[in-house]
Amino acid sequence: MTIFLSDYTKWYIISSMARIRKFIPIILLSLIPTLLIWAPFFFRIESVWTIPLPKDGMATIVANYDGPLYIAVAKSLYNPDILKQFYFNLSPSYYAAHFPLYPILIKLFSFAIGFPYSMLLVTTLSSIVCIFVFSKFISDFVDKKDILWMTFIFSIFPARWLTVRSVGSPEPLFIALVISSIYFFKRKKYLLAAILAGFSAMTKSPGILLFPALLLSYFYPLLKETIKIKKENTKIFIKLTEIFPLLIIPISTLVVFWIFKLRLNDFLAYFHSGDNIHLFFPPFQIFNYQLPWVGTFWLEEVIFVFLLGAVGLMNLVKKDQTSAWFAIIFFISTLFIAHRDIVRYSLPIIPFILAGYSQYLVKKEFRYPFYLIIIPIYLFSLAFISKNIMPISDWRPLL
Repeated sequence: MTIFLSDYTKWYIISSMARIRKFIPIILLSLIPTLLIWAPFFFRIESVWTIPLPKDGMATIVANYDGPLYIAVAKSLYNPDILKQFYFNLSPSYYAAHFPLYPILIKLFSFAIGFPYSMLLVTTLSSIVCIFVFSKFISDFVDKKDILWMTFIFSIFPARWLTVRSVGSPEPLFIALVISSIYFFKRKKYLLAAILAGFSAMTKSPGILLFPALLLSYFYPLLKETIKIKKENTKIFIKLTEIFPLLIIPISTLVVFWIFKLRLNDFLAYFHSGDNIHLFFPPFQIFNYQLPWVGTFWLEEVIFVFLLGAVGLMNLVKKDQTSAWFAIIFFISTLFIAHRDIVRYSLPIIPFILAGYSQYLVKKEFRYPFYLIIIPIYLFSLAFISKNIMPISDWRPLL
């Protein structure tokens, strides 16, 4: 029997296949670098380009900071009695620095493949979504023909980004939510933007910064217009109801604290989690080599990190003030961070810095040098992952 399809059905199938074909390059850009990072560990290769590698297989990937700690939260859901079963010598309140959304997703997939590989799966899927969302976001800044090139850059640069999305970490999920929230806010889909921002606040604590950033993004142009043409202030009050959903963001943070109250008996457990909050006054304390998470005076490259970030954001202000508000607020906060791994703390603003530099990054004068640094990016990633390992004496509680 011949099945006749309606014109609408045929159109739907064809359009769906076209969308899938467009998504394939995004999947490949996300998966191939990660698989290339995993391969030497999976096959237990002794060294790559003379760089010695551990011989523990994929256990090296799983054991990278802070993956095992998120597995502990996923298994315990902050239950102190279960947390004490892990051999990390950490107080239950320490885990409050690891917000719940990422561990909850790990737990959801763990029933099929176990916790360690569930963690890697969630990170990998989040990376695909993050890179896809970036491709949509960057389309506002470059020509259509350059979108894939910019997405390729973001898929592996900076090298610290490639490492965190190749191990167990919440950054891919967090950055995907941040970009998505700003992307939809720009399109005046305020409820959806607020929900995504709320999820980001339940993934990592800096998600709360989206609340003032989106408010400023909305009201700053309105205030300028009101002052300029002397309109009635009632217009601002009326507009307030339009973005009322943004209250979801602080509410989401309060929900996380409420979870800490229920499970850890401490509403402010996050602030009592030990040395997980690396904010110090005055700014630039990262150059205080005596601080525990700095520990070195070899820090000149940090100056370049701050300089390149500041210039990129100044460029972004001229192009897109909505994105710039979050990026600037976040960047200012990094000036108060005293931690040697400052690039990791800056990762959430990398998409926006790339957008700021986009007019330069698409030129051939940049493309050829970038091809050259693919090799050091790969070697750095292997070396970093090889040494950034938590000491785990007993894997059984994590399985």
